Amino acid sequence: MHNPIHVEVRIPASLQQVWDAFTQPDAVQQWNAASEDWHCPEARNDLREGGDFKYIMAARDGSMQFDFGGTYTEVNPHKTIAYTMGDGRKVHVAFNEQGNDTVVSEHFEAEDINDRDMQQAGWQAILNNFKHYVINQQQ
Repeated sequence: MHNPIHVEVRIPASLQQVWDAFTQPDAVQQWNAASEDWHCPEARNDLREGGDFKYIMAARDGSMQFDFGGTYTEVNPHKTIAYTMGDGRKVHVAFNEQGNDTVVSEHFEAEDINDRDMQQAGWQAILNNFKHYVINQQQ
């Protein structure tokens, strides 16, 4: 992986709960946004090696949207997911159970357009939304 950026979150939930929330399209639509003014109105996921996924990311005011997607290169259930994004950059996601918590770690190749800190902050914000979603599902 070339020039990776790392983001991580620790979630007080079981590995199964975290895995399901991360991989099921209906759940992805609930948490996959970096800020309140964006959302994910559509998610499709063929979670298998060689399968692909596509998430539509859209501004809530309708001013813009884009597709975020890729092809899975590795799926090791409850452990790791790796994929190549549409622009060729690689992503590796690890799920590690630690006591009653699950740690989700993502490494992704930086793109050349936006500042590394901005990219890291955006991906971290999405993971933070993911954490809050999983916690709220337990209540």
